[in-house]
Amino acid sequence: MDDDPGLATRMVDELRLRPWRPADAAPVLDACQDPDIARWVALPHPFGPDEARDFISDVQAMWRDGTGTPFAVADADTDQVLGAVTRFGPDGHMATFGCWVAAHARGRGVGSRALRLLADWTFATTPTVGIDGCIMVGNEGSERMVSRLG
Repeated sequence: MDDDPGLATRMVDELRLRPWRPADAAPVLDACQDPDIARWVALPHPFGPDEARDFISDVQAMWRDGTGTPFAVADADTDQVLGAVTRFGPDGHMATFGCWVAAHARGRGVGSRALRLLADWTFATTPTVGIDGCIMVGNEGSERMVSRLG
């Protein structure tokens, strides 16, 4: 898979959205041990090394089959995986976004900034006029993250 799937590897301050790589399975495994991610993101339980490899394979397949545009949210200097952000669609003029942030990266606006990068790219390259997301009732962290986008 090409390392630049049309997003031109977007960056904002210290964040970079990039395609997922097989080497990202280890940080995905680590992040998905977090009870908050397990609570709010639809993941297999237990989530072990095989599930992490399947995650990488599945997100790479989304690019190939056109069902979504998933990105690793990475530190621009170190390339450390900080989270995940995905666009589903657009379907007509609407797109849906999903996001999770690793515990070690929370509280720094990583999710909001990653969503902003993806939204800006989406509006610039598709006929999308609206974006939605599905946040589970009680997920106050995600509600705050999305509200920062305006």
